[in-house]
Amino acid sequence: MSDPVESSVDQEIADQVGAGMYARDFAAQKMGIRLEAIGPGTAVVTMPVSDDMVNGHDIGHGGFTFTLADTCFAYACNSYNKNAVARHCEISFIKPTRRGDVLTATGREVHKAGRSGTYDITVTDQTGEVVALFRGHSRIVEGEVVPDLTIMT
Repeated sequence: MSDPVESSVDQEIADQVGAGMYARDFAAQKMGIRLEAIGPGTAVVTMPVSDDMVNGHDIGHGGFTFTLADTCFAYACNSYNKNAVARHCEISFIKPTRRGDVLTATGREVHKAGRSGTYDITVTDQTGEVVALFRGHSRIVEGEVVPDLTIMT
């Protein structure tokens, strides 16, 4: 059984990491990506598919869907306040996205050992249909996301 105090501390760390990362995440901000939720090893981000995200087939460009999933992965694997970077990622596009869709990427930690982690990200549209599945493998590197993080709990 998990310790409620430890769980609340872990959540507080994740919340501070999310706020700290998002403040510096100009790419996500420019693309309209919003951090909706973060927790230890988890994250949820959303993004509207705007006119400038549509490709020559008049569907959402896969690169933007990948970026949304990768952003979710980044928040999930950095949620412990240890700098983590992608070492390998892959995506399967299940169904096309369209102009005006609102995409949600939901990420969860699948495995974490030592400096390595594996995260699964599911991207859905506003109807809840899966549009992409992403798997990211992370590696912890030197440093903290939010140096001198202060825990209030």
